[in-house]
Amino acid sequence: MAQNDYETVDAVLVGAGIMSATLAVLLKELDPTLKLEVIELMESGAIESSNPWNNAGTGHAGLCELNYTPQAADGSIDIEKSVTINTQFEESKQFWAYLVEKGTFGSPKSFITPVPHLSFVRGQEGIDFLKTRFKALTRHHAFADMEYTEDRATMAKWMPLMLPGRDPKEAIAATRVMAGTDVNFGTLTKHLLDHLGTQSNAKVKCSQKVTGLKRNEQGWRVNIKDLQSGGNRTIQAKFVFLGAGGAALPLLQMSGIPEGKGFGGFPVSGQWLRCDNPDVVKQHEAKVYSQAEVGSPPMSVPHLDTRVVDGKKSLLFGPYAGFSTKFLRHGSVLDLPLSIRPGNIGPMLAVARDNFDLTRYLIKEVMQSDEKRLNTLRGFYPQVKAEDWRLEMAGQRVQIIKKDAKHGGILQFGTELVAAQDGTIAALLGASPGASVTVSIMLDLIRRCFPKQVESEQWRSKLNEIFPAMAKVLASDAERYREVQARSDELLQLNEPVMA
Repeated sequence: MAQNDYETVDAVLVGAGIMSATLAVLLKELDPTLKLEVIELMESGAIESSNPWNNAGTGHAGLCELNYTPQAADGSIDIEKSVTINTQFEESKQFWAYLVEKGTFGSPKSFITPVPHLSFVRGQEGIDFLKTRFKALTRHHAFADMEYTEDRATMAKWMPLMLPGRDPKEAIAATRVMAGTDVNFGTLTKHLLDHLGTQSNAKVKCSQKVTGLKRNEQGWRVNIKDLQSGGNRTIQAKFVFLGAGGAALPLLQMSGIPEGKGFGGFPVSGQWLRCDNPDVVKQHEAKVYSQAEVGSPPMSVPHLDTRVVDGKKSLLFGPYAGFSTKFLRHGSVLDLPLSIRPGNIGPMLAVARDNFDLTRYLIKEVMQSDEKRLNTLRGFYPQVKAEDWRLEMAGQRVQIIKKDAKHGGILQFGTELVAAQDGTIAALLGASPGASVTVSIMLDLIRRCFPKQVESEQWRSKLNEIFPAMAKVLASDAERYREVQARSDELLQLNEPVMA
C-alpha cells in the first residue's frame, strides 16, 4: 500500500467489549452495507470489564439495587432511576431476543439465566426504608410483582443460606422479584462478535493499538499498531467510537475534541470473595443486595450473588474496593498520571478536596485483612467457613470526573456518552450499570451521531422491527410493557422454571 493510501471504512470501533460489539451489530442490522472494523488491544474480545468474573453479572433492572432509589429528607422515595434502568434493560432484552429469533445467535441459556433479585436490610431504620421503597415501587407496573416480608420463615425460603446462625432478635426484612437475571456479558459479547463475523464488510482485529487520531475533512485518520507483528497501518474512518472501557478517556483526550476537555478519570479496582463449593452454592440461588455503610460510595453496595458462568454455578460476595492507577486491569500504572491535562486538573483537584470520605474508604478497603472481609460476609452468611471462599480480582473501573460550575469538579458514578458536535466521534466513559443498559446507550449514540439516517425509512423500519417498544413507552404504558416483556422472556427462555 502506498504511503498516502489508506483503507477507508464507514466506522472504526475501538475495544471489543460489550459496548463496541453491541454498536457494531446494531449498525450492521440498520445498514448491512456499512463497512466497519472493531479494534481490540488484547488478544481476544471480552477480556477486560466484559469478562464474567470482572463484573457482578447482574442484569441491572432496578429491582434490588437500593442505591437507585434515594430517600429524600421528607422520607419520600425517588423511583425515577429504577424505572429508567428497568425499561432500558427491557430494551436490551428486546435486542437479544431479536438476535436469538434470527437463529444465528446460539442459545440464550449460554448468556442469561433467571435468578431472583432480592433486597435485604438489617435494623429498624433499614426496614422503614425498604418498606417505603416497596410501596413506592409497586405503584409502578414495572415492579408490580415485587414481594415484601419481615417474616423470618419466608426469608428462610427465599435465602436459606442467610438465616441459620443469625441472632433471632435482629430486625431484618427483604423484598424479592422472581423475574431477575444473571447475565454472562463475556459470552454475550462473544456471541455478538461471532455474529458480526458472519457479516460482509465487518472485521474484528485483536492485538491492535490505536496510536493516533487525527481529524480531517473525511472524518478521522486512525493510526494503528499491530502488537504481534510490530507493523503500522492507517484507516480513514467516517465515524469513530471509543468504547475501550477505562482506556476510552486517554483516547478521547488524544482526539482533541472540545467536548472531551475537562474530563478526568478516577480508577477503582475491585475484589470478590468467590465460592465454588457445591454444598454451599446450592443453598443460595439469588442476587441479594443490601445497603452501603454510611459514608461509603454507591459502588460499595454489598451483595451476595449466584453466578452462572459456562453452565457452572458459583457464589460471589463483594465488592471490596481497591486502588490502582491503571485504567485497565491489564493496563499501565502510568495511566492516571498521563491522563492529567491543564483542562482537567482543576476538576480533579476539586474532586480530591470534596471526596475525603471516598479516600478514607479506599484506604480502609485496601488495608483490611482477610478476616475483616469474612466478617462483612458474615452479615449476609453468618455460618461462613473461610476455607470455602477465595479472594479474586475483579475488573478495573474508571469513574468519571467532570467540570461543575458550583463545585469545580464532581465525581460521577455511572456512564456518560461524549460525542463531537458533528457526530463523527463518540466515547463512552464510566461504569455501572453500563453493560445491562448497553443497548439503550448505543441507541442514544446512534440518534446523536447518525441523525439523518435515523430519520430514514430504512432505519426507522428496522428499529421498529428490533424494538417493538422503546423505554419511554415501556415506562408509561403498562399493557405494552407486559406484552413486550412476555415476548422477550419467551424468546430468551426466561419463562422456564426459576431456580429453586
